[in-house]
Amino acid sequence: MPTTDKYNGISSDAVQAKTGKTWPEWFRVLDAAGGKTMDHKGIVAVLDTHGVGSWWQQMVTVGYEQARGRRVKHETAAGFSVSRSKTIAVPIGQLFAAWKDRRKRARWLADPDYTVRTATSNRSMRITWIDGKTHVDVGFFEKGTGKSQVAVEHSKLASAKQAEKMKTYWAKQLDKLQALLIPSEAEA
Repeated sequence: MPTTDKYNGISSDAVQAKTGKTWPEWFRVLDAAGGKTMDHKGIVAVLDTHGVGSWWQQMVTVGYEQARGRRVKHETAAGFSVSRSKTIAVPIGQLFAAWKDRRKRARWLADPDYTVRTATSNRSMRITWIDGKTHVDVGFFEKGTGKSQVAVEHSKLASAKQAEKMKTYWAKQLDKLQALLIPSEAEA
């Protein structure tokens, strides 16, 4: 019977399908191993001894930390992190150019003066945000002929409040980007 438990944005059924155990089963295992007093690396090490793959070790550890009140929504080891994505009916090169070119950026982004640390054309950008402290990673993905997706992750945020603020900010900015690139699509 399916369960409704969800931690770290992942359902118990999904965890079981990939790790062999549900959330409640993992919580019992980790509690018995002393997980309530372990740091993040210690919990990961316990999961490793149970044959859990490295990606799922991180997902289960974060879910466990959330369930035990040791981590709140959007919290990571390096602060808080939020993400947003949007699929827009334009070629990937046009979408990438709207981020890369500062003059184009200024037409849709409220804060266009960020620093691009690295960029791979039509694939990704690594950005130091305007505050000089937080990071924005942007991925670009083709979604069929004349359609592409942008995925934004803003990390190293100082608080849950700042994370919620930036999640709302990025949703609005991506809507403005879509309106700029496809005016009739954004109005529909």
